[in-house]
Amino acid sequence: MPIVTVTVLEGYDADTRRRLGKATTDAVRSVVAAPAEAVTVIIDEVARENYLRGGEHRNPGPPRPDPAQIVHDFLAAMEARDLDRAKGFLGKGFEMVFPGDARMTTLEELVAFAGPRYRFVKKTYERFDPVPGGDVAIVYCFGTLHGEWPDGEAFSGIRFIDRFEISEGRIARQQVWNDIAEVVAHQGKGAGA
Repeated sequence: MPIVTVTVLEGYDADTRRRLGKATTDAVRSVVAAPAEAVTVIIDEVARENYLRGGEHRNPGPPRPDPAQIVHDFLAAMEARDLDRAKGFLGKGFEMVFPGDARMTTLEELVAFAGPRYRFVKKTYERFDPVPGGDVAIVYCFGTLHGEWPDGEAFSGIRFIDRFEISEGRIARQQVWNDIAEVVAHQGKGAGA
């Protein structure tokens, strides 16, 4: 089965090396039909004093934040309605697109948009799937929604999927798909998707 060696300059912490190993394993498995336990990733470290580029010693590039953790923390802040904290995860030019091509650029717009649709909504997550993309990381998260309609009746089990673009450690774009409109059409609840 595949054995991959990755050489990095010394100085990366254990979590960064773990994330690099997992990303390398996932990349190999996207090309080679092998179970994760059959892919061996060896991360070698080179001492900085033993590395020169252009005749000069170099420092390693800083690790990027985990894009899935950024999304998870943003969604947790939104669920708690801690908009100030949630805004800290957003990049310049942030845009979100909800079902029906509803486009917003502020969290206050989102809160106003959601107001007539439900009293509150929470998410139960199945997975967060980060997809490497060079300078922009993509994260898909999906699961089900639960909460209360405007009349106070509870709902649950509504499917959703969110797609996030992470650039320079901040959320640049969020796209949302869910089955709320289907449920509303069948139950006559809320004010749409």
